[in-house]
Amino acid sequence: MSGDTDLIKLYSSRILALAADIPHLGRLDAPDATVKRRSPLCGSTVTVDVRVEGERLTDLGQDVKACALGQAAAAVAGAGAVGAKLEDIIRGRDQLRAMLKGKGDVPDAPFDGFEVLKPAVEYKNRHASIMLSMEAIVEAMEQAMAPANEGEL
Repeated sequence: MSGDTDLIKLYSSRILALAADIPHLGRLDAPDATVKRRSPLCGSTVTVDVRVEGERLTDLGQDVKACALGQAAAAVAGAGAVGAKLEDIIRGRDQLRAMLKGKGDVPDAPFDGFEVLKPAVEYKNRHASIMLSMEAIVEAMEQAMAPANEGEL
């Protein structure tokens, strides 16, 4: 019964509220790059569209088909990513991964909202779904910036 109680706590009202209000939900017209990521374990998918100027994410669209934890993670990622530089989003992604593995603290602002997912550390089978949005945003930004970087060899 303790496992059931812990799982119920995991799906807190804060997580459910985030999952119900994902910013930048929907697809962008004419994005600079699009990336779809899927968690093979649970089948959650996230598709992100990005527009990038310089090294900053200027616009984001998200299509999220995931559990409440994946949706909550997409909400935090969407709220923090727009306006951020690629290096800041990479840092947030890496800090989130470390937090989930129990090897790091809550990510720095603007991704400190991932604190709500700290109880998920104990549920390794949920980690991939939680990571989807941040991984997709980083990959899409790298793709969008690739043509600009190719001439700088």
